[in-house]
Amino acid sequence: MSLKKETIAVCTDIHIVELAEHWLVVEKPAPLIVHPTNEKPEPTLLGEVNAWLAEQGEEGGTLSILNRLDRETSGLVLMSRTRAAARQFGKAMQRREIGKEYLAVVDGWPEWENMKVEEPILRQGEVRESRIWIKQMVHPEGRPSVTHFEVVHRFENKAGRLAVVQAMPETGRTHQIRVHLAHLGHSLTGDKIYGPSEECYLEFIETGWSPALEEILHLPRQALHASTLDVPWEEGRMRWESPLPPELRDFCDIDDC
Repeated sequence: MSLKKETIAVCTDIHIVELAEHWLVVEKPAPLIVHPTNEKPEPTLLGEVNAWLAEQGEEGGTLSILNRLDRETSGLVLMSRTRAAARQFGKAMQRREIGKEYLAVVDGWPEWENMKVEEPILRQGEVRESRIWIKQMVHPEGRPSVTHFEVVHRFENKAGRLAVVQAMPETGRTHQIRVHLAHLGHSLTGDKIYGPSEECYLEFIETGWSPALEEILHLPRQALHASTLDVPWEEGRMRWESPLPPELRDFCDIDDC
């Protein structure tokens, strides 16, 4: 059963890309969180999809999310609906058989067309004082991390020189793409933690989005989108693709990414 681009209406739209007996694929918008947190109640991807399935007379079963995305990252999310699918997807993840590609809008024009980053990553608070608990950093004592990058498009707008970069991670460390891009000197546009200053994140937590932050970050969300998933299933593979969402396409003034 396939429901192309059916929309679940929440605070932002969730698109159902494909619905099958054992799994489903959705496009998560930013800034929707994936799982409930211990903070104030708010809509979550998991909760909204479960509610939508119930409305359709479909059993949610044991929904399990394969690829978790940050709140401000949009794009494709695969969920297993059965224990059998959860086991198969989990084993494929452990064997690094899941193909994932992202599109990122970055500050500046990279001097390279293709780049492979092999820099270990750990949580910054493990080796130095950090005001942001979740913040990661490149460090020789970190866990091995590998990301491939390719420049897709260079452009200029009121924010200056920027580029659309395809990111293909081999490993799945916390904030890996964001950390590796910042390490290269081309942080994500709109990234409150790894962008111009971590003060942006601390100010955002305190006051919310503001004209002052817009002047620095240009976008209210980090410009990272999970654009492709390629997953083994039974004797073959399944592949889904998702273009940049409208707010990022408009910012880049492009139609073909």
